[in-house]
Amino acid sequence: MELRRDASCHGSLWKECIAYAVTISPELEAQQWIRSTLAVPNYSPRSASITVNKVVARDFLVHDHLDHQHPQIKKPRRPFPVLRTDNPQDETSENEIPSVDVKKASLSEHSQTGERNVGKRPLQAPSLLSQTAGEDETRKRRQKVVQMMKHAWDGYVKYAWGANELRPVSKHAHNPSIFGKAKFGATIVDAADTLYVMGLRDEFNQARDWIVENLNVSRSEGDVSVFEFNIRYIGGLLSAYALSGDKMLLTKADEMATAVLPAFDTPTGIPYAILNLKTKTMKNYNWASGASSILSEFGTLHLEWAYLTKMTGKPIFLEKVMRIRQHLYNIEKPKGLYPNYMSPETGKWGQLHVSMGALGDSFYEYLFKIWLWSGKTDSQAKEMYDKAMPAIEQHLLQKSKEGLIYFGNYLNNRVEHKMEHLACFSGGLYALSAPYATNPEHYMTIAKGLTNTCHESYSRTPLKLGPESFRFLPGEEAQTKRKDEKVYLLRPETFESYFVLWRTTKDPKYREWGWEAVQALETFCRAEAGYSGIKNVYEVNPMQDDVQQSYFLAETLKYLFLLFSDDDVLPLDQWVFNTEAHPVPVCRDFTTSPSYSSSIGVEKNTTSATTLDLVF
Repeated sequence: MELRRDASCHGSLWKECIAYAVTISPELEAQQWIRSTLAVPNYSPRSASITVNKVVARDFLVHDHLDHQHPQIKKPRRPFPVLRTDNPQDETSENEIPSVDVKKASLSEHSQTGERNVGKRPLQAPSLLSQTAGEDETRKRRQKVVQMMKHAWDGYVKYAWGANELRPVSKHAHNPSIFGKAKFGATIVDAADTLYVMGLRDEFNQARDWIVENLNVSRSEGDVSVFEFNIRYIGGLLSAYALSGDKMLLTKADEMATAVLPAFDTPTGIPYAILNLKTKTMKNYNWASGASSILSEFGTLHLEWAYLTKMTGKPIFLEKVMRIRQHLYNIEKPKGLYPNYMSPETGKWGQLHVSMGALGDSFYEYLFKIWLWSGKTDSQAKEMYDKAMPAIEQHLLQKSKEGLIYFGNYLNNRVEHKMEHLACFSGGLYALSAPYATNPEHYMTIAKGLTNTCHESYSRTPLKLGPESFRFLPGEEAQTKRKDEKVYLLRPETFESYFVLWRTTKDPKYREWGWEAVQALETFCRAEAGYSGIKNVYEVNPMQDDVQQSYFLAETLKYLFLLFSDDDVLPLDQWVFNTEAHPVPVCRDFTTSPSYSSSIGVEKNTTSATTLDLVF
């Protein structure tokens, strides 16, 4: 937000003009700065002659290992409002770039029809009070999500600081086994970029300081999930770095990725699922089809590790994921499908089990997103995606008697008519990839249908929260009667699709569906110290499970916040979200090639890559 004096705003009235801006601005940082610096309380002004402009900013640039600059999220050169006393005629003398820093002081740049209000004069203060009810309501809803984030974060800080997660009902720490036995700050790392995007900079700095001072691989104990470690820790650190430009966060991401490299030391390059960061011992889950590795885990590394190579100049990260890619590209696919299991020792498929939910989901997501992230240059990834989706549709996509479309699970040539909440991301994936499909209308039809089905799974419960899985049987569509499927674990996938469908269609129903979810979360999931999952979404008076998942702060609240934000807050053509909702900027000068292995050249004892079929 930028404030400047008007002719009538002078002398003793100047503070009152600023106070007026405090009362109408959604920018929390602006309010805090004005109150603390100028000691201006909230009171009604005698004068409202003030102009509220957008933040004047330049591209915030992050430097890679070759000292090339890369535009990141645009933010003010100063973190607080600028009080201007210069000539208003000189306002456009600098290169003014609209800020995408969140919680903007300006009003929405979009009309209710979704069209940008380009070239209009800054609104005068009286006009701010007469904004449409829709714009005002959207701002209030966005602010409500920020308040929820603050409640979740404050409870964690008070009762579980440094631990992996919080138990918000009993008010103590929760340390699930996927993060090992140590208190490794999973919630801190997972939440950092959300705090930044929401403009909660004090909280972000609190998270950043803990990461720099305490996040150390040497403190890890026991076995960790390589997949979870990648998407939450490495992805979270990279996103926080991309947004803030703090190189210490990039250094930490480098350290974390280096620590899990031993998991890739297999005959095929397919990593094991579980690794002890201290002893370097590794294994797979016994239940995974002959102790195989899992498609959605070893297939969900490429985005983070390619970005690491880009920003550190270390070829090894891209080298590891490209070896996986090449194996998957070359191997025969039964019926064009990618089964969920593969042996890291032989490189052969396990049982013919295919899913768009658990065990498969994010592999397909990353095929498309790595192409998008590469500036649409990674043609191999796009080719694999374009070939995989028709096979998925042919064998897994179903239509119920009520006309609901859903992805079932494909097991040994039979379809299980069950869709998992995890698969509800697929509506957003189809919408995101529709413009680049050979038949965009077909993709958007599927996107809307899948998202509608997932919404139905919510609306058909008394809590308006969706179950972990839902089935399509006579008299039981988009519902479940199985106890273990009735839980709601604070999952984000449905809201992710609401967000992408809103951005791509501007249909207001997606925002309304999101607001229904916000109210349901507040009513049934809110606890005194945070937010808890629900044990049975079909009970009118449900029991809470007493776990605040770290991804609730990383994904669920971030997607709901973005649903009620303008399109220039993390634009989808400039940022790509990893599967934990950690955004990294699109790279427009980076290419990969299947021949990577013969073109690596790194100077000894340096981090500068000279070649790797990359264009920096």
